[in-house]
Amino acid sequence: MYFFRKKDPNRPTSFNLKVMHTINAIAIIMFLAGIIWKLIEWLILKK
Repeated sequence: MYFFRKKDPNRPTSFNLKVMHTINAIAIIMFLAGIIWKLIEWLILKK
């Protein structure tokens, strides 16, 4: 499977790929923070 391959040492590292992964990680973190905030607002801060 693709996920269990070793990294190819001859393959060049791509700056674009690193940027894409960083933006993707930030997006996932922000999405989870938004869900957690809405749950806190709904459960604790409801009026």
